[in-house]
Amino acid sequence: MSPILLLLIVFAYFAILFYVSYRTGKGSNNESFFIGNRNSNWMLVAFGMIGTSLSGVTFVSVPGAVGKDNFTYLQITLGYLIGYILIAYLLLPLYYKLKLTSIYSYLRQRMGEVSEKTGASIFIVSRLVGATARLYLVVNILQISILDKLNVPFMVTTLIILGMIILYTYEGGVKTIVWTDTLQTTCMLAGLLICTIYMLDHMNLSISDSFSALHERGYTQIIGTDFMKKNFFIKQVMAGVFITITMTGIDQEMMQKSLSVTHLKDSQKNMVSLGFIMLIVIALFLYMGGILHLYAAKEHVTAIGDHLFPTLALEHMPPVISIIFIIALISALFPSADGAMTAITSSCCIDILGIHKKKWTEKKQEQIRKSIHLGVALSFLILVFIFKWINDSSMIGLILKLAGFTYGPLLGLFAFGIFTQYNVKDKKVPYVCLAAPTLSYLVDHFQSYIFGDFEIGLELLILNGCLTFLGLWMIRKK
Repeated sequence: MSPILLLLIVFAYFAILFYVSYRTGKGSNNESFFIGNRNSNWMLVAFGMIGTSLSGVTFVSVPGAVGKDNFTYLQITLGYLIGYILIAYLLLPLYYKLKLTSIYSYLRQRMGEVSEKTGASIFIVSRLVGATARLYLVVNILQISILDKLNVPFMVTTLIILGMIILYTYEGGVKTIVWTDTLQTTCMLAGLLICTIYMLDHMNLSISDSFSALHERGYTQIIGTDFMKKNFFIKQVMAGVFITITMTGIDQEMMQKSLSVTHLKDSQKNMVSLGFIMLIVIALFLYMGGILHLYAAKEHVTAIGDHLFPTLALEHMPPVISIIFIIALISALFPSADGAMTAITSSCCIDILGIHKKKWTEKKQEQIRKSIHLGVALSFLILVFIFKWINDSSMIGLILKLAGFTYGPLLGLFAFGIFTQYNVKDKKVPYVCLAAPTLSYLVDHFQSYIFGDFEIGLELLILNGCLTFLGLWMIRKK
């Protein structure tokens, strides 16, 4: 298929995003950027958050990993559902009661200003790493499939995509993202269904026949029964619970959208609905992953992991399916990248600089916010090049692994604040939040010497959070 045609489709898609941004960004101010004026529709937020939660990594990596891990990722998704319910009825009431714009303001009220800045800094690093890993994956696919054929350098590709994201988030922020996420989620899910239906039709398989074929190859295995392995059922479910609590419930990007809903009850509906929808959508992605492996065997394609879906869609399917794949892929990319930029900008402005507490004019606050937004984009650019250098074969595994180290201290901070009544020595909090992930890394690196055949996987996040909680307990005030 002509790379120029695919490139024109990408630009046409951006044109639609710019139009939505223009329509929703009219009359926007800092309140619109940070919190969407607290009048977002909960159903739109719930639907749009599917795209933010999944991203291009899920779109490419989860189906590609079926050949290695079968359907065991569904265990983590069961944990996600439990996590969303806990967020709805444990964290959201607290955030709404305190009328927070940044959720890390809770740490200031509960423990002190240093704790707030520490929590916000951890989030900024965590979200920068996670969002740029997702961004790199999709940019790299676009580079290989389209722009290498046009002799466009990787740096130019990245600059253009980041520039486009800046343009449509620069004014409206959350107010715009609620609508663009809805559009992007629709395109991503439509691409998932259309690609699956095409492959089933091409192979003359009914749904029941496809499940029989998947079962014969062992792909339908969901439950991990070996206690010693990383994919043991209880380990995976518990990891899913805590991944959701940390990467959604105490993550400014995700909560920023939920807090833009006017009423607590509607925001809770949004969160619980998201949990059930995610379970269904991930199951569909895994099913498509199994079908992709059947299709690859039929077409004698040897690509694996993150390269499987792009290779099949762009080289072994009709042009119309290639176009649908590209649209779905970029739709999966932008909900995670644009929301992360907005949330990091918000946290820098509110938690680190405290612009709402300074006697600055609205115009000066807006100028500072826009400058920070550009600085965040520059950080994205640098980290994308670092990931290009690392070039990991499965980004979903890498991102979840990094989350275990970066989000653990946030888990410990919020758990200590909510479940104890102790104050802490505020100035010592950063040391605890550095020590916990360091110890967690050492445990992970030397786990074969410490635990023998017992393998620690995603539950490293829980260990990290517990170490942070213990450290805060040791510096509590009597």
